[in-house]
Amino acid sequence: MIPRPAAAVPGKSTRPAPAGFDRRLIAPMVLGSVLNPINSSMIAVALVPIGIAFGAPPAETVWLVTALYLATAVGQPVIGRLVDMYGPRRLYLVGTGLVGVAGLLGALAPTLGVLIAARVLLGFGTSAAYPAAMRLTRSEAERTGQDSPAGVLTALAVSAQTVAVVGPTLGGVLIGAGGWHMVFTVNVPLSAACLVLGVKWLPRSGAPERGQRMDLPGMALFAVLLVSLMLFLMGPRPDRWYLPALTLATAAVFAARELRVPDPFVDLRVLAGNVPLVITYVRQLLAYTTSYAFLYGYTQWLEQGRGLGASAAGLVLLPLSAAALVTATVTGRREAVRGKLVVGSVLQIAGCAALLLVDAGSPVWALLAAGALLGVPQGLLGLAAQTALYRQADPERIGSAAGLLRTFMYLGALGASAATAAFFPHRADTGGLHGLALFMLAGSALLLAITLPDRSLARLTPTPRKA
Repeated sequence: MIPRPAAAVPGKSTRPAPAGFDRRLIAPMVLGSVLNPINSSMIAVALVPIGIAFGAPPAETVWLVTALYLATAVGQPVIGRLVDMYGPRRLYLVGTGLVGVAGLLGALAPTLGVLIAARVLLGFGTSAAYPAAMRLTRSEAERTGQDSPAGVLTALAVSAQTVAVVGPTLGGVLIGAGGWHMVFTVNVPLSAACLVLGVKWLPRSGAPERGQRMDLPGMALFAVLLVSLMLFLMGPRPDRWYLPALTLATAAVFAARELRVPDPFVDLRVLAGNVPLVITYVRQLLAYTTSYAFLYGYTQWLEQGRGLGASAAGLVLLPLSAAALVTATVTGRREAVRGKLVVGSVLQIAGCAALLLVDAGSPVWALLAAGALLGVPQGLLGLAAQTALYRQADPERIGSAAGLLRTFMYLGALGASAATAAFFPHRADTGGLHGLALFMLAGSALLLAITLPDRSLARLTPTPRKA
């Protein structure tokens, strides 16, 4: 059963709600949800200029990527749980406000360390909007007595997918106009727009139900578990054996606690009984490992291996953006989760294989074609995973479930970042690109292998409307 939205706060003004889905919510939902993917992707073309500005090698500038992913992977489910408890409006406003502060800090950063700190703040700040949007979508379904329209979920997925692939192009344009500082400065007006729209349109929520408690120890254990795992993935060496050991020990303590407390941060009992949802998280991990490996690896290769400037590299990725946008828009109205996953996996395999044919002498049309081919699965896989989660997750924990989906997305991104650093230890050359392509190919093949036999996907259907 979908939980009823909290009542309006006494004494506060209310606005009349329409009979159907309140489409005034879409603008703040979409704009807030794209803050994370746009900051994840714009930095791709800024890594080289930032490295030159601070005299830092790729092994150091990669922390600009890792810092945001660490903060986001921890922040998304934690803030998602807070959204479930306290309502989406409060967390949305605090999070999007923090984005503006982080953007200003990054623009004025005097050192690479301060710049990395700004990325951490961006990670936490951008973690609120997506869980809030999914919670609002569920609440509207309860208020109207109707299943939320597919167009709303499509808008969230399409906007995130589109911005993620448009990000490098936008980043290249901003860098060309005002230097790498602009990829941070742009967050200030975006944050202001979110705050205005959020204050104006997001409904107020009442106090959380009595008896609900924040599982702070569970959240802290979850954070330690993820950070230790990610730090090891960033540099898997024998002398860092203590990190996986800490991960396993923390995971054991976390599981024991969450199975014992009455109101856990992550309800492992429910999650263990929902195997299709667990598999959806694994698919998200595999899909985005390939997606981000291409985004970061191919972009760096275009600049160093192919010799293009940041702006030109961003323009070469335009077909990627266009293919993802058109694909998600055309297919968004039909859920067809299994079909999207199968077709997306097959095309991702084909795109990774095509990268093995690219070298420093490849014509521009071949570079454009490679991006276009890999843009199609980006438009299919993200939308399919979001729709699957909406149908499979416990409605009472949709915020934290959505946060976990983003966590697995950024675990994939972190794995991609680690792979990029491993295949490009000193310079993004063609040999490294081909090694990265084989890594991506293996992940895409595994994605297809766990999708084909999954019969539960055919049973995902919209929630029936109430009489």
